[in-house]
Amino acid sequence: MGITGKLEVEVDIKSCGDMFHELFGKKPHHVSNITPSKIHGCDVHEGEFGKPGSIINWDYTLDGKKCVAKEIIEELDEKKRYVKFKIIEGDLLNEFKSLTVTIHVISKGATTGVKWIAEFEKIADDGPYPTKLLDFCTAITKDIEAHHLKAY
Repeated sequence: MGITGKLEVEVDIKSCGDMFHELFGKKPHHVSNITPSKIHGCDVHEGEFGKPGSIINWDYTLDGKKCVAKEIIEELDEKKRYVKFKIIEGDLLNEFKSLTVTIHVISKGATTGVKWIAEFEKIADDGPYPTKLLDFCTAITKDIEAHHLKAY
């Protein structure tokens, strides 16, 4: 059994939390329009956007390398505003035996917290932790916030 863990990062944003949740919960294919240098495409492989059990393909650039990921939507909770994706294929599984990514939007009064949670099991004990992935998620969050603040 490899090393398992959970890393979290929370980014405070000034844009609407409902919009952010809807973007990843129901309209992830719009993310590539907002942050095209990071996310190049997102499409449904099986099922439909916004439905648990659906499988989504992502094309993205992480740490200067073009990558792909296939994820299943494990959970989607509108009231709690979170979405949980499990990576089932792709470049990230070269370093991790298992990896799930959860996006949880938290109201904080004048701001909104966007919490990214990576739960993982490493393939090799001396392998990397998913810190580059969380840095990537933080950068996407800031790009989305800047886009929406500029638009409104």
